[in-house]
Amino acid sequence: MKELGPEGETRETKIRRLKLRSMRRGIKEMDLILGGFAAEGLEGLSDEELALYDEMLSESDHDMYQWASGQAEAPARFAPLIQKAVKGAGLG
Repeated sequence: MKELGPEGETRETKIRRLKLRSMRRGIKEMDLILGGFAAEGLEGLSDEELALYDEMLSESDHDMYQWASGQAEAPARFAPLIQKAVKGAGLG
């Protein structure tokens, strides 16, 4: 898995960056789902999960919304994170 953030980024800085990226999405629904999850849920993710979450944030908001709403199946690698995000946002 390729690291997407700046080289040498600390865990604390990565979490802050991912929180911001989670709240500033292309569609309001994903702002709410990912922003709600990121506010509390990112701290509990492993470093590997954080890297995968970072990768997932590069996906289309429309695709992620379909995964989160159950309209489409999420790719296997992202499915656990989508489930955590939906649950963490108080939607599941």
